Amino acid sequence: MINYSVDQSKQYHIQVGKGEVGRYVILPGDPKRSEKIAKYFDNPHLVADNREYVTYTGTLDGVPVSVTSTGIGGPSSAIAMEELVKCGADTFVRVGTCGGMQLDVKGGDLVVANGAIRMEGTSKEYAPIEYPAVASLDVVNALVKAAGKQGFNYHVGVVQCKDSFYGQHSPEVKPVSYELQNKWEAWLRMGCLASEMESAALFIIAQFLRVRCGSVFLVMANQERAAKGLDNPVAHDTDGAIRTGIEAIRELIAQDKAKLEHK
Repeated sequence: MINYSVDQSKQYHIQVGKGEVGRYVILPGDPKRSEKIAKYFDNPHLVADNREYVTYTGTLDGVPVSVTSTGIGGPSSAIAMEELVKCGADTFVRVGTCGGMQLDVKGGDLVVANGAIRMEGTSKEYAPIEYPAVASLDVVNALVKAAGKQGFNYHVGVVQCKDSFYGQHSPEVKPVSYELQNKWEAWLRMGCLASEMESAALFIIAQFLRVRCGSVFLVMANQERAAKGLDNPVAHDTDGAIRTGIEAIRELIAQDKAKLEHK
């Protein structure tokens, strides 16, 4: 396709070029979170700040790593992954927030997604809806190991992805309330852990591009617990999810080095 960037060495949306990011990239949604994550790197520096995409690159254990914010939802996340892969990235960890759905998934817990319900639009422009959105097993295992090593309370399972935040939180007033509420009940009965907005698109695109992707989330709260009159702790500090993502990257770096040594 045509590169519409003024600087032809840069990708149009993220304004990053080849060699400016590591193969391992953390993907938060909030642009302000990029700097917070980059502080865990060695020698981080700002690479680009364009639209919702803020990118820093540094090192972990001597290996180049990066963080790029994606904004909210599938469309902007898809752009980030597509362009980062063109710049040389091949391993992604989405670090963000979610809302708990099962009653044992409380605010302050972590959720590691091993798959995602494709109740969004972006992934449908990549694969038929019958194709599952599945995380990379390598990344899932690294995230689980990282969360357990640090003693966090975590859950592993399927998350639901949607395009409308308020379609989740006030479905009863929407013209398609019949569909939103019925499907929400189905997801609950199936044991879906939490709801968020990016993983389905990222998992599908990663599968298409033959790269690795996984997700870890801070549970901010649980509307199902609130609806049943149960205590509903609210959490905002994403540091635990960030630290889990960082440690998972370290684990993947070590595994990848070991594979190369045994070849």
